[in-house]
Amino acid sequence: MADFSRAALPWPARMTEIELKFQVPPEQRDAVHRAVATRTAQRIGLRALYFDTADRALASAGLALRVRKEGRRWVQTLKGAGDGVWQRLEHEVALRVRAGTQPLADPALHDGTPAGQALRSALAAGSGALQGIYGTQVTRTRRLLRAPGCLVELAFDEGALTAQERRWPLCELEFELKGGDATALVAVAARWATRFGLTLDTRTKAERGDRLARSVRLGAPVKAQALALPVAPDAATALRAMVGNCLVQILGNASELAHEVDTPPEHLHQLRVGLRRLRSVLHELHEALPQARPEWSQALAQVFGRLGSARDRDALAQTLLPALRAAGAAGLQLPEFSPTTRRTLAKVLPHFASQNNPLDVTGQAAVETEMYEGALEALANDPSVGLIAFDAFPPRLEGETPWADPVLRTVARLRRETGVVFASVAMSPLAYAPAARSFTMKHALPFLQGRLLETVAPDGRRIRLPPPAVGTRHLEEAGGVLLHPSG
Repeated sequence: MADFSRAALPWPARMTEIELKFQVPPEQRDAVHRAVATRTAQRIGLRALYFDTADRALASAGLALRVRKEGRRWVQTLKGAGDGVWQRLEHEVALRVRAGTQPLADPALHDGTPAGQALRSALAAGSGALQGIYGTQVTRTRRLLRAPGCLVELAFDEGALTAQERRWPLCELEFELKGGDATALVAVAARWATRFGLTLDTRTKAERGDRLARSVRLGAPVKAQALALPVAPDAATALRAMVGNCLVQILGNASELAHEVDTPPEHLHQLRVGLRRLRSVLHELHEALPQARPEWSQALAQVFGRLGSARDRDALAQTLLPALRAAGAAGLQLPEFSPTTRRTLAKVLPHFASQNNPLDVTGQAAVETEMYEGALEALANDPSVGLIAFDAFPPRLEGETPWADPVLRTVARLRRETGVVFASVAMSPLAYAPAARSFTMKHALPFLQGRLLETVAPDGRRIRLPPPAVGTRHLEEAGGVLLHPSG
């Protein structure tokens, strides 16, 4: 890099930024550009170089240090670790740079700020000098938008991340709060997301650039983090902290699932764990805090239910089906339900229940056996179905009468009428108990989990597999799963 001469210019330095970033689908790029590029919009070229040490000291600390040319001016910006949702530390300084030169990053320009302190700590923990690692080449179209309760900067970015010879295309729309209320910012972003089919992405350009430099596309699944609360927080503060903690896990995994292909099942599992944690928070606090709105719980339940079938399908594809095929049931498949079956399921299941295979009949089936029986009836009469594996012994209290009794009477009738094979698949640790095994064997149901895994092959042979098979967590909260012997 060339030498340069520069001096910090008098420019107000922001300490935090609040913004939401969305990925723009290819078919909507022109429409989004037109919506942003009104008469008052500006179009500007951005060329940035991001710095780190060879051992990624800044990336490991959640920091991003860049020098960027914005049109004809240069700016050095340090972004600190944020809340994982929409807010992060930021400090920027304008530079005076000699024409034709590329400035290096100077950590001293951020001294005396919270972000600068974090930078010094990261550099002290790392090794080696700062060096350019990756960059961005972007054309930005931006304008200010005044909306009820807020002033928002819209920034539509088209271009690419670059690292050596590698490129990662960019097409994003950012909503940055310039003034007013953050809740109003969310309302503005939600309207645009609905209008153009935008998808929220909490991954920063710096995160993605660091991956590009390492030739890594996917981030690790985001697991639950320890909750940090201030001393003696009031209820509203505690609620915000708990919700924010859950959202970091939810949105971190959702961003990978929404924007990458071949995402490992663990991302989906951790997303559902985050949703479950958030539902628990709202359930426990909704009576004490008016901020915890009841409609949130209903919406989360719908999302959770629809993700359940995808989670179960991943688990079956990676565990149970390979084990069964290895044991000789080579014809087992997961069929698509027929249109008639889907119409029937839509009548008997809640409106938010998934109608995919594996089928999640939702937790309501535990108390509404007619719903469960109706779903089994629909499946057994589907011509593509040859085997139905379902939970015949769900979690219950000691001494409680199994709710499966009426369900099993329906199963016995459907076996006689349709010839479909039914089997019990354990959904909880309690189902491993001897009582559960005795219960299912009493009703002549092959037992698909526990110390023995067994089912029926297309030619009628009973197949026995040694453990391990499918762990219960892979099928948690799934009311029914279905396998199809297509021999």
